[in-house]
Amino acid sequence: MSHERGPMNWETTIRRMCLALPETYEEQAWVGTRWRVRGRTFAHVLEIVGGTPPAFAKAAGTDGPAHVLIFRSSGTELDALSSRAGFFAPGWGPEILGMTLAASVDRVELGELITESYCTRAPKKLVALLDPPE
Repeated sequence: MSHERGPMNWETTIRRMCLALPETYEEQAWVGTRWRVRGRTFAHVLEIVGGTPPAFAKAAGTDGPAHVLIFRSSGTELDALSSRAGFFAPGWGPEILGMTLAASVDRVELGELITESYCTRAPKKLVALLDPPE
């Protein structure tokens, strides 16, 4: 699998990754788009422009323009990501992280983060349907 980088339509890319997961559906959030499994949000993408929406702009530390992904993580991965450039903890819950989406983002890593977020929210029987990590 290639580790592609470069400009992309973030919502389209993330939509494809999310909807490939069992029983996932998409809905419009109060701002941006979110993906859920059994009523639980595991990914939320939105654009920050001119400091709006302010809660996200403050959490991401930018007035934009920027696209951000909000997702869930846990354990040592959560700790490691929290200290990496481009990631931020918005303070909305202990497992919630944000990521500024830039051309340098590795699409394979992005897919892994989305899948791991899904696994924190989906029932075990749905998680069991996924291919085990390599």
